[in-house]
Formats: sequence, C-alpha cells, structure tokens
Amino acid sequence: MFILIDERGKKYLFNSDKDFQNDLGIIKKEELQISNPGDTLETHLGKKIKVVKADVNDLIELMQRRCSILLPKDIGIVISYTGLGCGDRVVDAGTGAGAIALHFANVVGKQGRVYSYEIREDFANIAQSNIDQFQLDNVEIKNKDIKEGIEEKEIDLIFLDLPKPWEMMELVYDSLKTGGWVAVYAPYIEQVQILHKIAKKVGFSEINSIECILREIEVKVKGTRPKTRMVGHTGYLSFIRKL
Repeated sequence: MFILIDERGKKYLFNSDKDFQNDLGIIKKEELQISNPGDTLETHLGKKIKVVKADVNDLIELMQRRCSILLPKDIGIVISYTGLGCGDRVVDAGTGAGAIALHFANVVGKQGRVYSYEIREDFANIAQSNIDQFQLDNVEIKNKDIKEGIEEKEIDLIFLDLPKPWEMMELVYDSLKTGGWVAVYAPYIEQVQILHKIAKKVGFSEINSIECILREIEVKVKGTRPKTRMVGHTGYLSFIRKL
C-alpha cells in the first residue's frame, strides 16, 4: 500500500480511483495509476508530492479512530519483551480502533493470526473498516465480550487493555500455550497491584511490570539537549509468562 507525502510532510492515503487534491493543487488519477514508490509527482500548481510505500505506522497515523491508541513506545516493548514472531497466534482485547492488532498482524505475518475481541459494536466496526482498508487477511475482529470466554487455545500472546484485567487470569491461563505470554496495559498502579496478586493465585510465576518514559533529543546549531516536553506516563505494562 502507498501513501502520498506533500512538501510540508503531511501524509495522505493513496487512492488511484480518483484525482488527488488539496490546497497545494491537483494530481490526475491517471498519473497516480502509473506511479510507483519513490516517484515525485507535481500538482497543477507545481507543488511536489512524494509517493512512498506505507509502513504500519503510516497506516495507523492515517486510519479512522474514535478512541486513544497505544503509542509506539509501549507497543514496541510488548513485541520485543514477549519475543513475538512470524507465525505466532495472538489474542487481543479490547480492539479499540485496531492499532495494536495492526502491529501484531504486521509482526506475525501471513503465517500467523490475530484474534481481536471488542465489546463495543461501534469500535469493532471502525476496527474492521481499518483492517479491510489495509487489506489484511490475518486479523479477525470479534464483537464479543472476552470475559464470556476465549475461543482460541494454544495462544502465543494474549494482550489485555481492559479496566479489570485480573478478571481474565483463569481464562488466559487456559488459552495460553506453555511458554506463552500475557501482556497487560494499565494506566493505574492499583490495577498492577491487584493483577500481580491474582495472577500468582491462578498459577503464574513469572510476573514483571515496567513503565516506559520517552524523551526526545533536540538538536540545534547552538547546542543539543533533551526536549522540554516529553511523552511521560501513558500506562504500566505487565508481562506474565505461563511456565
């Protein structure tokens, strides 16, 4: 899938079925249809538009959403900490706009599968629309309450973004394969405390919780220093492994 990037760095979904137009001008659909990644097109006003092959972050940035999504700093830690890889099977709850499901699908590839549970019908419909738009066939959106049961077994990773994730621990334990992981996103430390207590009672032994704070570096001619503003607390990530 392609995207278009204008001179200001603004991104647009690529659609060769109609003319592209914004305040910088128009590009005819016939020109879009013969373009390839790396090409630079010009609008009728002489403004340059770059054709770029989209990655998963581009798609998530441009997709439809009605809720907040996890940031790359948290998603990246989940993927690396759990060792998620090609061919793995993942259960995700709740789906939201589908951002984390898209990241998982990108990692597990066509040999893997992502099953994403969302209790709200409007969110499930938005997520399904996003999945369809990006032409992914390894994600299944389920408009169901995951607390009623996880249908899949021998799962490599179960990701929970729920208000009371500890209520899922017994169901999660039964659905995971030996060596599989549970990753839990929670904004409050009290949720983490309860989660540790319940997970140990269920039979999990390896439980770790972390917080990731991201600070970018500002590079200028006169000097380099950390940026004044930073991405601070978003949520706590807890990792639980079935051994």
